[in-house]
Amino acid sequence: MDNTMRASLLYGAKDIRLENYPVPELLPGMVLLRIKRVGICGSDLHYYADGYCGAFVPSRPFILGHELTGLVVAVNTGNDKTAMPAIGDRVTVNPARSCGTCGYCTTGLSNLCRHTIMLGSGSTNPPTNGAMAEFVAVRADQCHQLPAAIDDGFGAMIEPLAVALHAVKQPRSVKDRKVLITGGGTIGLLTALTAKAFGAIPVVLSDVVAERRKSAVDNGIDGVLDPGQKDIKEKVKELTGDGFDIIFEASGAGAALYQAFDLVKPGGTIVQIGTLGAADIPLPANQLMVKEIKLIGSFRYGNIFDEAIGLVASGKINLSPFITDVLPLNNITHAMHLGADKINSLKVQIEIN
Repeated sequence: MDNTMRASLLYGAKDIRLENYPVPELLPGMVLLRIKRVGICGSDLHYYADGYCGAFVPSRPFILGHELTGLVVAVNTGNDKTAMPAIGDRVTVNPARSCGTCGYCTTGLSNLCRHTIMLGSGSTNPPTNGAMAEFVAVRADQCHQLPAAIDDGFGAMIEPLAVALHAVKQPRSVKDRKVLITGGGTIGLLTALTAKAFGAIPVVLSDVVAERRKSAVDNGIDGVLDPGQKDIKEKVKELTGDGFDIIFEASGAGAALYQAFDLVKPGGTIVQIGTLGAADIPLPANQLMVKEIKLIGSFRYGNIFDEAIGLVASGKINLSPFITDVLPLNNITHAMHLGADKINSLKVQIEIN
């Protein structure tokens, strides 16, 4: 194998370049994947638009991308007795590599590990390269084998589906509960579909963008709301009575979270999925108290990738409508622009041969 590969490196805001770059070193316990498909996430778009994402400011150019399908082409078992994927296996990847030994990891809370290394992220110094390249190296336990029923595009959608699945598991149960999702992007719509698959009824989605509301209806969501309409409280009362049992806030907009306190029923639950940025926002603490609202955070995902794969393979979650564009790696700049189009795009992916 040649020791260089094609890779797209982010140098700064609106500056992403296709270059020859060294193939990742294969350390003990790691596997080398040839990338087949990689999705563009909201964090990738933030890095591209601004040169940073929230508090994460990259210290050097790096490779974006953490939603992927890859083919195992090399393994380095070293002295590790952990089962390794086989060369030729087609896998998706949990891009959040936790340490595996801290108190969070050993009690089932690996998503809260303080030592997590995230693919395609400026959260480490130097930043950690991701999958918008021909190859990426990951730890063996990050790999999850894909069945033949899941194609490369769907495989690269398992990571965002895992975000939605983890969120839906935060309340005790969504079955027979009245559920609202605020934000109709990829994560919001996936959360709505997952809640529906787990028995929530009705499942309603709100978004300021009319096209996203239409997309929700087209995908079988029970109802939609425009959060800007003046009579939204009356609409919610007609739909639910006292309000929604559970609200999943997936837009990352402070106004949406604030509004959730008005639309959730007394004793209800608000689950925050969307990233709200670095600045603190005011919350109606009196409503939190007098309505006994439960406010829960949902961060990434735990060990649920195989369950997410099973939901897709069984047909309980249909990912077909999500992939709106597939482009080659040499069109990475155009792909970023498409991904930022909130009206016409849900998920833009890069195909790498």
